[in-house]
Amino acid sequence: MEEKTAMNQLDALESQSVYILREAYRSFKQLVMLWSIGKDSTVLLWLARKAFLGHVPISLMHIDTGYKIPEMIEYRNRFARQWKLNLIVGQNIRALENKQTFPDGNLTRLQCCAALKSEALKHTLSGEWPRWVLNHTTGQFVQHEKGEPFTGVIVGARADEEGSRSKERYFSPRDMHSEWDVAEQPPELWNQFNTDFAPGTHIRIHPLLDWTELNIWEYIERENIPIISLYFDQGNGKRYRSLGCAPCTSPVESTARTVAEIIEELKSGKFSNIAERSGRQQDAEDGGGLETLRREGYM
Repeated sequence: MEEKTAMNQLDALESQSVYILREAYRSFKQLVMLWSIGKDSTVLLWLARKAFLGHVPISLMHIDTGYKIPEMIEYRNRFARQWKLNLIVGQNIRALENKQTFPDGNLTRLQCCAALKSEALKHTLSGEWPRWVLNHTTGQFVQHEKGEPFTGVIVGARADEEGSRSKERYFSPRDMHSEWDVAEQPPELWNQFNTDFAPGTHIRIHPLLDWTELNIWEYIERENIPIISLYFDQGNGKRYRSLGCAPCTSPVESTARTVAEIIEELKSGKFSNIAERSGRQQDAEDGGGLETLRREGYM
């Protein structure tokens, strides 16, 4: 009975997410989907493949800070080629070249996130900064100096992941600078979604908003989604629960080597009093949340 209820819940969540993805594709022409390589955005990518019958007609964008764990980049490139994804990569080249980063000792963690993530995202979305686009003929990335601006951005954020994300809507407006006014969020009642916004409005679309961490892992198990190995114990009693930049992300104590074992950990309450992003040091610097960064355009 419990398994049947879980399946029904996953079916309902899947159906809602597919609906949101199709609504976004119907409503917004300058549309892109962020892919962080983590479990949530990879589930979102899987749902997009379902929504559009195995094909993803929406460009994928990854913001590469230059400090991602190497396995993340290898995983990204492998599946982008295998699934024929239109992958765009953005980066704050100037900050990296000038060593204006936390690992170089010149910025705080929050300032580094703002530079390498928020600023890189904003200027890559606008087309002001170069983009690297995967060429499927050669398998290499080609630099493009100018690109069309994207004003609709699909993101794999969940309301339960951390406090500021619980204030989002399925269709959440930003201003032309990608800045977020938390108090000016439209109501979304009885599955009535506003997709008609004033010109110049940037829209963040959140198809996974009502999913939980447990839902994500149960869906990964049901669908047999290929998830990066960093989420599993490799024999040292540690694994990542949330992925980010290597200098600012720590693994958790866990011996889970399979999806089923991760699900059991979540159900047993092992992490019931430990925030999912507790290993992300920039969250601690922002007072335990990400609202400061998210107001300025962070994912």
